[in-house]
Amino acid sequence: MLHSKKRWRVQETDTAKAAELASQLAVSPLVASLLINRDITTADEARNFLYLTDENMHDPYLLKDMDIVVERIQRAIRDEEKIMIYGDYDADGVSSTSVMLTALRTLGAHVDFYIPNRFTEGYGPNEGAFRHIGEQGYTLVITVDTGISGVNEADVAEECGFDLIITDHHEPGPELPKAFAIIHPKLSERYPFKELAGVGVALKIGQALLGEISPALVELAAIGTVADLVPLQDENRYIVQKGLHYLRHTNRPGMKALLNVCGVNQKEITEETIGFAIGPRINAIGRLDQADPAVHLLMTADQEEAESLAEEIDQCNQERRTIVKEITDQAIEMVKTQFPPEENAVLVLAKEGWNPGVIGIVASRLVNEFYRPTIVLGIDEEGKIAKGSARSIEGFDLFANLSKCRDILPHFGGHPMAAGMTLELENVPLLREKMNKFGHELLSEEDFIPAVNIDVNASLDEITTESIEELNKLAPFGISNPKPKVLIKDVPISSMRKIGADKTHLKVVVGDSDCSLDGVGFGLGYLHDRISPLAHVSLVGELTINEWNNRRKPQIMLEDASVEEWQLFDVRGVRKVSTFLADYITRDMLLVAFNENTVQKEEFASYIDQVRLINSAETIKELQGYEGDIVLLDVPPSLATLKTLMSGCKPARVYMLFLTEEDHFLNTVPTRDHFKWYYGFLFKKGPFDLKRYKQDLALHKGWTKETIDFMSQVFFELEFATIENGVISLVQHTPKRDLIESVTYKTKQEQLKVEKELIYRSYGELKELFEHFRKSSVINEEEIS
Repeated sequence: MLHSKKRWRVQETDTAKAAELASQLAVSPLVASLLINRDITTADEARNFLYLTDENMHDPYLLKDMDIVVERIQRAIRDEEKIMIYGDYDADGVSSTSVMLTALRTLGAHVDFYIPNRFTEGYGPNEGAFRHIGEQGYTLVITVDTGISGVNEADVAEECGFDLIITDHHEPGPELPKAFAIIHPKLSERYPFKELAGVGVALKIGQALLGEISPALVELAAIGTVADLVPLQDENRYIVQKGLHYLRHTNRPGMKALLNVCGVNQKEITEETIGFAIGPRINAIGRLDQADPAVHLLMTADQEEAESLAEEIDQCNQERRTIVKEITDQAIEMVKTQFPPEENAVLVLAKEGWNPGVIGIVASRLVNEFYRPTIVLGIDEEGKIAKGSARSIEGFDLFANLSKCRDILPHFGGHPMAAGMTLELENVPLLREKMNKFGHELLSEEDFIPAVNIDVNASLDEITTESIEELNKLAPFGISNPKPKVLIKDVPISSMRKIGADKTHLKVVVGDSDCSLDGVGFGLGYLHDRISPLAHVSLVGELTINEWNNRRKPQIMLEDASVEEWQLFDVRGVRKVSTFLADYITRDMLLVAFNENTVQKEEFASYIDQVRLINSAETIKELQGYEGDIVLLDVPPSLATLKTLMSGCKPARVYMLFLTEEDHFLNTVPTRDHFKWYYGFLFKKGPFDLKRYKQDLALHKGWTKETIDFMSQVFFELEFATIENGVISLVQHTPKRDLIESVTYKTKQEQLKVEKELIYRSYGELKELFEHFRKSSVINEEEIS
């Protein structure tokens, strides 16, 4: 048995409905099932989802205040007013700023941009920046991807004499800023889609101003939409799908230069390119320094400047990676030593020197490591301030729960799954206390086990290159339209091996010669030692097409695996027992020994609390009902002992190490002719001094000294001879007795039988033997009942 690391939530599929939809759309049942499981149940809905047009974009004037915003911007352009775009320092804010700049400059506006410094000004509008902007003669300020929580700053804008238009998508608080206008989808009852990113809101303003959906704006909007992890549904799906198309043909020097440093072929851009290459690099510059270079990169028309900025941003990203790793390592150690997950439903960590620009990434890493809502704070000792970011898990709404702590959070904002905040250093323990209280109230033990939503249970014969190509029509993938995860249930293993320089990855082939599938699991190399060769395994992962040497094959990128049946592992004859123990043994495994000498072996000293000596019926009974993993360290005295052990417990995994003190099977085994010759020798020679002449006799006959000791002991037990001070003498006129009456001889024969059965049988034969032991116990239980 092998338990999955995550909770598998498999969606049930209406096969009849899937078959009907597949026929209507001329797609495979696999793709039809995926559509149905995403609540796309009719052919019209499916076509609307798969084949997007400009009609998928809503009327921007359905957004509250859009009419007065357009009129105000047009007046500012007409009167040649100075306009300031006030953005944010992440990828959504940078792309939002770039979208608004592009739209306004297309219309001939006098427009500049301002992005606050994360470290000196913090998140969102701030009074100092607004006063500076006012002093510079700007009469219209438009925020993008920020501003909805700037209540005080809106008052400052009025005092400074400029009009403030707020465009944002973050959760509105209980009090709204008194701005000239606010464009926010969640504040617009008539607007049909509420989940635009900040850049999506900027795009809608650009659409209204230009009277069209400009490709130059959409390609930028795709970046922020993917990077900000908003649901890829409705308009967001259109923005990303069309934006990716435009990015593949972009003429922006900055975008071309950025793709070049990422090592990405422009024609092969996908949503993953944005999520794992473009987005992190744009984010990096704002995390470590001023974000302005990222805006300049997207806006520049100069190739030389573009290349220089792209190099600067890429180097910044490399530096960001190093810092993230250092802080993550420190945070993990802090959790293990000070805030153990079993006691903390929510992790709240704070330390001086932690860069506030990257701790959002650190929080995400900790969620992956410990699966707890996590708040990571950098401490400014001089100002006695803690500033940080939070990431959550399913079932815990960060924004809602942080809202209950407004009394100690003068500045915070975000979403149910992510947030940012600033608070007084002295209030960090109180925040930890409150958030843990909410966590314990809202989250169960099951909630702390990561869940994976599985779209469909697929059979091997359904998985082809053609069906995977059809499946990719559901792209772009992201939040609310994730890359489909499939379950392949109970398939045999054809081959399995560890791969990679450090052997931490897994390569597996499942199925048979008629129908097989390759699988790769990064970081899953340990499963090689947890899945036995004859097991049937269930796999969860994402389907891809592997192209190699002009061959295209289906492949599954593994995320998780499980085995429902009990498993037998053959580790007999390992060269180094210590290596086996280090690689295989975990603290929840039971190490079973049948020989006292085995327990005393030095290599088991570190595991002595896990070793159980089985040397009586009582010690076997103590394991009745045990269902964990068992390692059989040595050979039992009899098959009956092993059968009794295996019938009394039901271990999930059994590892056969089967160490022996001596190899009874390969040593010279005395036959009856050996005993006959030895008896005759003693009869002729009389008393024989074993201490002095045993070695000579062994050399003469080609026996071992142990063979002579063994036969001498058998004669002694049968009362054929006496042994005194190492001298053996025959007893005259003894009655005939069978060798089997000797305990030593009988034990030797039993040991030979056990070794023959357990040491020298094939793995397949032993699997059958253990199966027999387990099944026989079921029959015995039935007989007892």
